[in-house]
Amino acid sequence: MRRLAGELGVTQPVLYSAFAGRQALIDAVALAGFSDLASALEAVEAAPMARMRAYLDFAAAHPRVYEAMFSLPSGLAFAADDTPAPLRRAFAGIRDAFPDADGTRAEVAWSALHGLATLQASGRLRAGQARARLEHAHRLLTREMP
Repeated sequence: MRRLAGELGVTQPVLYSAFAGRQALIDAVALAGFSDLASALEAVEAAPMARMRAYLDFAAAHPRVYEAMFSLPSGLAFAADDTPAPLRRAFAGIRDAFPDADGTRAEVAWSALHGLATLQASGRLRAGQARARLEHAHRLLTREMP
């Protein structure tokens, strides 16, 4: 909170007057991130490759927000009756590109994209192979299953 306050040019009490605590701030950043991710996905056609690129581009362009969305502890409910609208909207952006009867295909696609985004951001994958990985993931995720 101290570092964030310094980066924003405000004092910690100002932050705490707007948010109940660190968790509330993280959740607010995550919710805004999911809303922005949903907008990025909706801005392109619902074709799998377009949505996959938009997802990975968002993660690469906003690494700290992406971290708040997925890596930091969250008080947000995922895949539950009380899942906040921005999370549902972001998942719908993936589901529209990978439709099936119950959303399982979209969950697998999202998992694969998250893995790629996280491993690429941490430098654990070879630098020059991002496009090849994306194309391979696309082939795997769009292949008809028996």
